[in-house]
Amino acid sequence: MSRPISEEEYKKKLLNRVHLWIRGEADPYTDNIETKELHDNTPNEEVLERHQEDREQVIKDVFDTENNKFYKLFFRFYKVASVMCCVVLVTLLVITASYLPPKGDPTNPVNNEVAAKYIEDGMQDTGAVNIVTGMILDYRAFDTFGESNVLFVATCTVLILMRDDKKKAQKNTVEKKQYEPKADSILQQITAVLFPIIVIFGIYVILNGHLSPGGGFSGGAIIGAGLILYTNTYGFKKTQEFFTEKTYKWVSFCALSFYCLAKSYSFYTGAHHLESGIPLGTAGDIISSGLILPLNICVGMVVACTMYAFYTLFKKGGF
Repeated sequence: MSRPISEEEYKKKLLNRVHLWIRGEADPYTDNIETKELHDNTPNEEVLERHQEDREQVIKDVFDTENNKFYKLFFRFYKVASVMCCVVLVTLLVITASYLPPKGDPTNPVNNEVAAKYIEDGMQDTGAVNIVTGMILDYRAFDTFGESNVLFVATCTVLILMRDDKKKAQKNTVEKKQYEPKADSILQQITAVLFPIIVIFGIYVILNGHLSPGGGFSGGAIIGAGLILYTNTYGFKKTQEFFTEKTYKWVSFCALSFYCLAKSYSFYTGAHHLESGIPLGTAGDIISSGLILPLNICVGMVVACTMYAFYTLFKKGGF
């Protein structure tokens, strides 16, 4: 028979300690690890004064432009480089002007062949009744694509320089209320009537650009003005229900991508004297002029988004 053991001996048994540890009633590491008491790490006055002196010294070294050798050297280089750039630019302009034909010379070209080409063959080549639209979205479509990219890049630059940090925005939600307009029932009633009309008119100007004066730039500006009016009336919070930063990015990306791919195909076939297969339609019809109509839509969306983006960024630093 086994020898009976006391309660104290049983508590010391390994099996009992494991059993208690599994049940969560005891921790085998309790009172077996050496610990140290936490000391108060609050810096004293001498440490704070030393930190303040170091901070002031850093600020003095960085912002003291009068005694900073790096800043002096940079400003001298900046002045010299500015003068050199101006001199080179003026020289190039003067040399270019020297090659121009003298005024009144009978051998000077009387007519501009390019302008005559646009006027005489514009409708036949592009299918657009509006010669200006046919010129900027067909003959010079690459330039228009560059202008649309300039708008997108300008918005991205302003976003980088003026965007409001989202983490700080969450902490300062009370301060953001100052950007919301006061509720004005008269203004809201008028905007409720005018906003749909403005947007519809902007769409009409975009879709009708190849038939009459208008197009993507003017129609997009009208829609952008309508969005700004809506925001000034109902506030950013209500506008963000249908137009956010993500909306702007996707609309701009899709519009510019379609423009690039469509005209790249057209340029490729034209450069190789191949038929593009894109029908011009009947001049004067709404569905005509080949790629000019969808390109007008792309330009209009980019311009409208850019106008609203500029307004929101300069107003409160974000969408």
